[in-house]
Amino acid sequence: MTQTVEALFDQAIERYHAGEAVETLIPIFSEICDRAPKSSPAWTCLAWLSLLADKPNQALKAAQKAVKLNSQDPQARVNLAVAMLETGQKGVRQHIELVQQIFTVAPELQQEIKQNCEDGLRRKPDWQSLNRVKTWIFAG
Repeated sequence: MTQTVEALFDQAIERYHAGEAVETLIPIFSEICDRAPKSSPAWTCLAWLSLLADKPNQALKAAQKAVKLNSQDPQARVNLAVAMLETGQKGVRQHIELVQQIFTVAPELQQEIKQNCEDGLRRKPDWQSLNRVKTWIFAG
């Protein structure tokens, strides 16, 4: 019996929080994205995991899809900004400004983004692109 996409997603998130290796989770999130191509959260997670695994081009594509599906998701925008920095793309500022605008109408999302940034920096301590994006978002 195959699992529902929702169950697979929830289990994969739990496994991530339990500290499972990013490399083992990427294929699971790729499958979720294949099975639910309009799931912005799945694409957002795939982008994040790809960034953690030093796969910035893969992360950029996933983050672009996540933002296209849900332009108001600040985590998708953070992932896109980080992936753009890591691949040398221009236009990062607009995504930083959009995240800051989202925080003005939904300030409760700030804490979640801060926690995600801290989690990323625990898993990848020398992550310069994430540090830059975090500084820019929370300095404004």
